[in-house]
Amino acid sequence: MTDLTTHMEAPADRARFVRARFPQGGLFSGQNWRISPDPFPLGPELAEELHGLGRLLLQFNRSVNLLYRQSVAGQQPRWVAEWLDCGKPASLLELQRAAAFKNDLPRVIRPDIILTDSGPCITELDSVPGGIGLTAWLNQTYSSMGNGAAMVIGGADGMTQGFAGIFDGAQAVHIVVSEEAQTYRPEMEWLAAQLGQRFQIRDARFTDFKDRDAVYRFFELFDLPNVPNAGAILDLALARRIQLTSPPKPIFEEKMLFALLWNRNLRGFWRQELGERFLSRLQKLSPYTWMVDPSPLPPQGAIPELALTDWRQLKAFSQRERELILKVSGFSDKAWGARGVFLGSDLSTADWAAAVDLAIGSFSTSPHVLQRYLKPAMAKAQWFDFEKEQLTDMPGRVRLCPYYFVQGQGDAARANLSGVLATICPADKKIIHGMSTAILAPCSV
Repeated sequence: MTDLTTHMEAPADRARFVRARFPQGGLFSGQNWRISPDPFPLGPELAEELHGLGRLLLQFNRSVNLLYRQSVAGQQPRWVAEWLDCGKPASLLELQRAAAFKNDLPRVIRPDIILTDSGPCITELDSVPGGIGLTAWLNQTYSSMGNGAAMVIGGADGMTQGFAGIFDGAQAVHIVVSEEAQTYRPEMEWLAAQLGQRFQIRDARFTDFKDRDAVYRFFELFDLPNVPNAGAILDLALARRIQLTSPPKPIFEEKMLFALLWNRNLRGFWRQELGERFLSRLQKLSPYTWMVDPSPLPPQGAIPELALTDWRQLKAFSQRERELILKVSGFSDKAWGARGVFLGSDLSTADWAAAVDLAIGSFSTSPHVLQRYLKPAMAKAQWFDFEKEQLTDMPGRVRLCPYYFVQGQGDAARANLSGVLATICPADKKIIHGMSTAILAPCSV
């Protein structure tokens, strides 16, 4: 390692080292990004907060699962299940409520965290995330450079071992990637190759599953009609012949979960299930979120924090008042990859009004949520321009994606932080997501 570290003193050498180790098949189909010579550094306080966040998010998922079941049973308000069931086919709701999946939770938790001037902000949770293979490769590559990169969060193999550990000793693990998710197939192929023959990538037509196998579902539940082997997978999981993660529960693919968290009618439930400290912490980390439910209010009723008596009044907000994000909640092909997201202050009055009308009109099939927009803070970053052969400064805005892998069963389950992906977009980008002008890098302390 000594010689390697000596040769890695120059940023140009470190950037070339990263580029030279790109897998032959790539990581994202047709996608590229800017290469930083170094991991993205996090302060010790933020790093410590991320390490402890997995426990909170796992308990939140447990509570969401309980809230839904109690709502269906009439022990919590019925409107909770009605909101979460909007637009779902009866067959999927039947699966979600099946006794076989009663206590099943996602075994991968990935929050999207925006760094703002007032601190980190979780905008949503993803239970079927992309980026696992990418982050594993970034961690492995940057960890092998030396120069303090050994402080990469999760280390060289934290992501690979974390992913492998969620399958509870299954004899074979089938990673089923749908056509909709083909962009991410190369990163999962790289990941499977690191883990050996026990892990295999399968397309949506593979059906040769054996008892006690595990299936990693790399497709969202809205896409079931386009996944030919989904029926076989779900039948085997229902019979408990195979392990399936994430379970067939669309509640965990909804962005409205934060609207439920902030709903005052449910405060007693959250206080009881999360505890006052966890509830306060989670609300501090998440933006105020509303469900755009067009149900009429009583004459004296008003939507909290907005002073609206009808959602149509949202269209008349001034540009300054429109520091708000409107987005489809889930169960839609527009619910990922920054599609179906509208930043009010960035739109004309006419376009904002059209987005509000869409949200109101599609409530019964594709519910939308409204969130306060917290402007991302500015951060210093650098990338290496291979065409100009120079290190380039890039002030940017940052999204962190920590990956938590849930190992163990029941109350003994633990959500372990295994790596953190930083996406740094140029300062003029207000919605942060993967793009060719973004820097993608692992995080270090």
